[in-house]
Amino acid sequence: MTIYSLYIYDRHCICVFYHDWQRVKKARPAYEGGILPNVASGLMTNPATTINTPGVSATFGESNVGAASSTVGAGGTTIAQANLSALPFDEEAKLVYGVLISLRNMVKKLSGRDETFVNYRTSSYKMHLYETISGYKFVMLTDPFSMSDAVRGALRQIYTGPFVEFVVRNPLVAMDSLESGIDNDHFRTATDRLVKGLPIYT
Repeated sequence: MTIYSLYIYDRHCICVFYHDWQRVKKARPAYEGGILPNVASGLMTNPATTINTPGVSATFGESNVGAASSTVGAGGTTIAQANLSALPFDEEAKLVYGVLISLRNMVKKLSGRDETFVNYRTSSYKMHLYETISGYKFVMLTDPFSMSDAVRGALRQIYTGPFVEFVVRNPLVAMDSLESGIDNDHFRTATDRLVKGLPIYT
């Protein structure tokens, strides 16, 4: 089974942690102010990032999102600008949460009973949810053929192990902060080690 990524959302619907393992298409970095600090390393960027090498010049920023432009390089060759079709991380995190909440509400309304939403599957991935009593939501994206019970158990292990040990019991982590995520080196390392040690991890 392939595990792609893990998102953790707090009770305020904000992504407070993200980690990917075998993700094929990487998200673009979020724009400054798009996500909280301490969510994941490498996901923040300045509003405009310029790349300059001999013969190549490309600028990435809000004004040209999705734009296809080119520049003339050395020797008169045309060089296309990098593919900007991937979503910025902040938008991706909001979409994942929106899908999660929409499906959870749909399940409750259509069933007429107090049923819980635990996962859904598409042709290319499967989204698994583990929600804590305190309102934290652990969302894991895996390949579509993963065993739901095994992934749900893994999410529970992440919560009861590294999350409790290195986030809840860590006095330096503000659990209910609207200003910062929960990422720290110990939590990220312990979560990575736990996931890679699972029998379902390939």
